[in-house]
Amino acid sequence: MFDNFHSYVYEPRKLEATEARLQRIYDAAKLGLKGDTLALAAGMRPTEYRQLTQLDPIAEYAEQKGKADGEMELSAILHKAAADGDAKAALEILKHQHGWVAKQQLSIDVEQRISITAALEQAQQRVIEGVFKQVDDAELAPVQLKQKVA
Repeated sequence: MFDNFHSYVYEPRKLEATEARLQRIYDAAKLGLKGDTLALAAGMRPTEYRQLTQLDPIAEYAEQKGKADGEMELSAILHKAAADGDAKAALEILKHQHGWVAKQQLSIDVEQRISITAALEQAQQRVIEGVFKQVDDAELAPVQLKQKVA
């Protein structure tokens, strides 16, 4: 009766903050990865990573420490470049860390007065002068016949 029945053993993956797993979290965070991308790079499914950070705060600490170390490393490189005379690096530090912004000055001074007489004069200049002639249907008939013949 149950000849085709197969039994599958399901064993949930054990979530532990092992040293190897914490190192993978740290390394991924140091490279700037976040959220689901960090979880996948660390060898976990995103739901597993969220559960691990809930169950063991050391996993979240590994992420924070990796992010801080990566930021510090790159900041040191940028500061060294600025100290060595790289003006662009210095300006980027000033803009992003110290809130410097380029001055944006925009001054619009518009003084316009509306004159009804001037508006009428301009409208008159736009009028096309012309003469029109009303044409009856009888006058159009020979033209229409010529067009049909051609």
